Formats: sequence, C-alpha cells, structure tokens
Amino acid sequence: MNRHARSRTTVYAAGVLALLAAATGCTSGGDSGAASAALVPAGGSPAAAASPSRSGGPSPTASPSGGPAAGDPAAWAKWHLAPLPPAPPAPADKPVKLARTGPVPVFSEVKTSDKVVFVTIDDGAEKDPKFVEMLTDLKVPVSMFLTRDIVKDDYGYFKRLQALGNHVQNHTVDHPQMSKLPPEKQKSEVCDAQAALTQQYGTPPLLFRPPYGDGANTPALNTAVQQCGPRAVVLWRESMQIHDMQYQAADKKLRSGDIVLAHFRGPKDLKGETMTQMFGELLARIQEQGFAVARLEDYIEAPAA
Repeated sequence: MNRHARSRTTVYAAGVLALLAAATGCTSGGDSGAASAALVPAGGSPAAAASPSRSGGPSPTASPSGGPAAGDPAAWAKWHLAPLPPAPPAPADKPVKLARTGPVPVFSEVKTSDKVVFVTIDDGAEKDPKFVEMLTDLKVPVSMFLTRDIVKDDYGYFKRLQALGNHVQNHTVDHPQMSKLPPEKQKSEVCDAQAALTQQYGTPPLLFRPPYGDGANTPALNTAVQQCGPRAVVLWRESMQIHDMQYQAADKKLRSGDIVLAHFRGPKDLKGETMTQMFGELLARIQEQGFAVARLEDYIEAPAA
C-alpha cells in the first residue's frame, strides 16, 4: 500500500472513530494555538472602509455562531474523511479592509489568530456534479476564481456551488500570462471577465487572481484591476497537486490565515484522479494539521458602496 493509500485509510479510520465518539458522548481537546500571517500592500496601503462590507455574493449558509455551517459527521464518513474542526464565527472586525479607490493590495494570507485556512479553486474546467454533492454534504466553504471562457459553456454549474454560499471571483477572460500583455489587453482581460461574471452571478467580483500569479505586483496589472472593479489581488501560500500539498514555507506547514490554491480539474489532468478524490486529499492534509476551513470573504471588509 502506498503512502497516499495509507494516509486515506488512516483518515477514514479516524472518521469512524469520531463517529463512535460522537455516539457515546466522548470528546477530546485540541490545540487552539495559531501563527499570524501578513497582509502585503502593493502600491500603497488602502484606507479602512468606514462602513460594513458588501457581501460579494449570496448570503452564505452559516451556523448560529456566525461561521460556516458544520458538516454532518456521517457525511464526512461517506467521503472517507475525518471531520475538520468547525470554523469559528466570522470576525466582526475584519482583518482585511479594502478601500473604494486607489491601488489595490496583493495578499496571499490573512492576518488572523484563528486556526483557519482558506480554500480557493481556480479556472472551472472540470464541472463534476459529484463535487457539488461533496460540498453540499461537507459544507466546506470555497472561493471560486473563474475564467470566463472556461466556464461560459456551463455557467449554471457554478451557480449550484454559489447557492451553497460560495463566492465567485475574477480570474480573467481566457487565462493568459498577464505580464506578457500590453496594458490595454490586461484591462480587457479583467474588465470583460468582470462584466460577464457580474451578469451571470448577480454580484461584481470583489477579488482578482492573475493566472499563474503572473504580474501580480506590477503597476500595469494593479491599474487594470482598479479600473475594472475588483479591490484586491489574491495569491496563495499552498497549492494542491493531485495528492500532495505544495508549500512555499520551508517547514512545509500550514499557518493560520494561509490561502490554499486548488483547481477545477478531473481525471484528464489529475492522472486518473477525480475532482472529489483530489479535494478529499486536500481536506485530509488540512485535517492532519488541525486546521478549520473558513470562508475567505468573511475575513474581508469590502468598501462602502
């Protein structure tokens, strides 16, 4: 048995034990410590907004405490996973405060003491209905950075994910390497995607991610994003590659507030692995390190309208 199979078997066993513990009223303590992360401004620090944020999407499904709703332990067992810790309530004082005008910040992590990470999924190439079922069962929040020309053949698929409380964000028209484009073409990549996604999903994307992270800190891209509507450029600290998490940190560990990148991919791109198998591996890596998954937009204060 390879190490991935062993890992998944161990996680599944842990899920079964968790179900037994729940049935008998047993509980166990956990590590509540967390490391801080940083917000990195580009081209200047935006002023804090003076009023509460706009939602950036439909009202999310939330628990009574204000965090993402907890999934049913039996549902986690269905997907052969051990449950993640529940996410804490969304902070009243948002750690990321976005300005209505001026340069947009670029960040790959959020400054928080909550032991949470944020899962983001890019592009939209794979439209697996089983993944909708998985997120419906587990109630894990994700942020979707969609590429217009990749999703336009089935906008409705992502509406089903949006209906679960997941937000739609901007990932260009056709996924180019932005730094290779002249300024006007960069602008059209952001603005045309912004218009299409707003029309389809009802709310202007608040956040933008350049393909490959390319050009994120360049003045030309920052100007294009400002002109088109998003108010921040979002990168990542970790990425999921089929079975294995790729870390930027030398110690290969998650930290509180890290943003994690995955993609809408299927067997063609995942060496036979399905979208749900890849996502299960991602959740297992997060669970092994004791983190919850929170909704990224819950930690961001958008500008006043």
